[in-house]
Amino acid sequence: METSKKIKQQKKKVLLMGKSGAGKSSMRSIIFSNHVAKDVRRLGATIDVDRKRVKFLGNLLLDIWDCGGQDAFMESYLTSQKSSFFDDVGVLIYVFDVESSDFSDGTHGNSDRDLQTYASIISALDEYSPNARIFTLVHKMDLVAAEYRNEVAKAKNAAILARSGRFTRTIGTYETSIWDETLYRAWGSIVNSLIPNLDIIKDGLKDLQKVTEAEEVVLFEQNTFLKVTSVGSEVPNENPIKERYERLSNIIKTFKNSLSGFTESNSSHQFDCFTIKCRKFNVIINRLTYNTYVLVVFPPGEAELQCARLNILSAKDEFARIESVAEGADDDFRIARGK
Repeated sequence: METSKKIKQQKKKVLLMGKSGAGKSSMRSIIFSNHVAKDVRRLGATIDVDRKRVKFLGNLLLDIWDCGGQDAFMESYLTSQKSSFFDDVGVLIYVFDVESSDFSDGTHGNSDRDLQTYASIISALDEYSPNARIFTLVHKMDLVAAEYRNEVAKAKNAAILARSGRFTRTIGTYETSIWDETLYRAWGSIVNSLIPNLDIIKDGLKDLQKVTEAEEVVLFEQNTFLKVTSVGSEVPNENPIKERYERLSNIIKTFKNSLSGFTESNSSHQFDCFTIKCRKFNVIINRLTYNTYVLVVFPPGEAELQCARLNILSAKDEFARIESVAEGADDDFRIARGK
């Protein structure tokens, strides 16, 4: 049985909030606009709300509201614009500047103004969008000495959770910097939480892993190169580099963007396949669908490499169908795939 149902575009309102200068626009530009960290210093402060609509995996439309963090704008969001601003929110991402003088617990004469604003926003969400997902980013962690980062992060996150009301049990907290892979880890988790039919996508990856005898198969979104999902054998669990997916996102996206300098193209589709042959393993990064790339790590050898290429080619139509499945068509599609 083959379903002809198509994915209904799912629009998610995403509020990106925080004090002015916290780094909201910089991180958004790195993830969604192909900027590199050294270039975002030229970005000016956001005035009121800068809205940007971003397609993710084709059917998921992120309506990102990058909100100016100046006091006058924050007051307006929480008073005259409150009902329209906080209605129908899918995700709140609140960015704290770890070094801000207003980001403390309010003891010993220190200011907790940033946390007070955050608490007011949480209260507004509870009133108008009680089902929203909440993520907080303690940003600019590169400015904290390495030996103190864990201690600082623990204290800051505890202060955030204490102001998160009934969202405390479901909130996602991350420490980030634009200079390393932590930014990709946080945004990958945020976007991943919004993807429909993730289990069907993962089933498809398991099939590809089986036929390629792969140690690991990772699916990336083609524009942001954020990780969508992955499957693997026991071997990846033994890898000591736990943040390897995020490092790969950063490295491959930088490489992909650098190609535009040689191709004289602003297109985000500058390569279809990248192969690495080593003595102990092979790696292929291959365009899988219009919206995705797949990374496959598998045993060494030329024969294994050619077979993997053929299996990835054969899987393209299947994954194109997976992307076209409507949210209500899961059962039909599982029957079609024999699940």
